[in-house]
Amino acid sequence: MNTIYLAGGCFWGMQKFIDGIDGVTKTEVGYANGPDIAPTYKEVCRSSGHAETVKIEYDETRVTLGKILEYFFMVIDPLSVNKQGEDEGVQYRTGIYYTDETQFREIRSVYDAEEKKAGAKLAVELGPIVNFFPAEEYHQKYLDKNPGGYCHIPKSMFNISRKA
Repeated sequence: MNTIYLAGGCFWGMQKFIDGIDGVTKTEVGYANGPDIAPTYKEVCRSSGHAETVKIEYDETRVTLGKILEYFFMVIDPLSVNKQGEDEGVQYRTGIYYTDETQFREIRSVYDAEEKKAGAKLAVELGPIVNFFPAEEYHQKYLDKNPGGYCHIPKSMFNISRKA
């Protein structure tokens, strides 16, 4: 199993989307790459410096990191700074946070291809995971518990990841 952390705006929809990818074995939402203090959701919403992030464990014999990143880029605006959909603030920034330097080459390949496609420098942070604090239980699998909940990712996109 490998682990990657993706920040793609509100973590509710990102978790639901990523959960649909065959080969993803476990996800957990939380707060990453902010000060080294576990924040509450309210503190994150008041600009604690953490990004809403999904911790993703995946079986590399079933899905590549590159494929996960291709799907990730399908549901974010990679040029937007601290904003995805209607959500604005530093906690909604986008980022790819790796756990192992050996992941960097594959990440960089996908990142560079997306940057070329966009024709501009991406606003997606790229770097190692510094810290990760699990979010409160009510945020875990939020859209499964609350199917009518707000999400910046169109519901039709959830079917795309299920076909991965």
